[in-house]
Amino acid sequence: MSYYNEYILVVEDDIKIRNYICYSLQAEGFRYITASTGQGALKTLVSEPIDLLLLDLGLPDIDGMEIIRKVREWSEMPVIVVSARDQDKEKAAALDLGADDYLTKPFSSTELLARIRVALRHFYKQGGNKTPAIIQVGGLRIDFEKRLVYLDDKELHVTPLEYKLLSLFFKNVGKVLTTKYILKEIWGIDYSSDTQVLRALMAGLRRKIEKNPAKPRYIVTEVGVGYRLVDE
Repeated sequence: MSYYNEYILVVEDDIKIRNYICYSLQAEGFRYITASTGQGALKTLVSEPIDLLLLDLGLPDIDGMEIIRKVREWSEMPVIVVSARDQDKEKAAALDLGADDYLTKPFSSTELLARIRVALRHFYKQGGNKTPAIIQVGGLRIDFEKRLVYLDDKELHVTPLEYKLLSLFFKNVGKVLTTKYILKEIWGIDYSSDTQVLRALMAGLRRKIEKNPAKPRYIVTEVGVGYRLVDE
């Protein structure tokens, strides 16, 4: 699938960074429009057929977090935060509000474009909110109808909790899932701060799906934020 028709809104008040992003998008063939303020971004979002939002948090009039909150009231479009704020709490807060990814400045155009492609691919896979019966990432495959997991075409024996965790990742391939979100989805709100139970479950799952659990290929750690199933 080609993404070259997608219309991207670049919200960035630093003209040098904005020009760098636009040049990268243009070189890849993406269409784009820009805004330097939060108000300008909101006006563009309701007047233009935007497919993906690239958002700086440090805007002169409205905090980028508020933009994410407003967008998620009416749209599921991919939102990628591009910000100089590199605190783990800031990243987790943006992702919890509904951002799909978080890219810290400075960044390369190669990484930016890769994140955009992954976000769009994930968005289109979720079309109609219907999960495919079988999803495969590399040699790892999950069959939702039969509730079975395979690694290199060999069935894996996983516990019910491990299956539930793996299912959550497969339904969000390429997307960073915060620790808080995973805990809420797997165990409920009462466990939303119990990170130790998640680390233990993750360690057990990695021993089954990774050749080298210390250097995972499939589920990688986003330090201080959460985890991500790598979209290969």
